[in-house]
Amino acid sequence: MQHHKYSLTEIENMMPWERQVYTSLLLQHLDNVKKAQEAKQK
Repeated sequence: MQHHKYSLTEIENMMPWERQVYTSLLLQHLDNVKKAQEAKQK
């Protein structure tokens, strides 16, 4: 919700495939952030 500025209502009203795409993009973003933090620590 915070990263893409979606409200909980908007997420709940998404079609199942839209929610799946949103979740996939969010997980990809979180993975990129994690990799960037790991690279910064090295």
